[in-house]
Amino acid sequence: MPDINNFLENAVIETKNVLLGEEFLLRDLFKGYEWNRISRSDRLLLGTLFLDHVKTFKSSIAAVEKTSSGQQQYRKV
Repeated sequence: MPDINNFLENAVIETKNVLLGEEFLLRDLFKGYEWNRISRSDRLLLGTLFLDHVKTFKSSIAAVEKTSSGQQQYRKV
């Protein structure tokens, strides 16, 4: 199984397929079975790393509000 850095890199690459103005969750950047195969602790870490990446590298992705279930939403700007 790939390590957490590979998951992060794949998620960042996959953001290129998100349309301008579209909102998404981190899990949307993975196929359902891929996301389900990542352990819960690794998904939490991946979420933290992805949010940090978005804030640090001033990408075309912006963090918006969290969902009612506590998942961070993002928007391509």
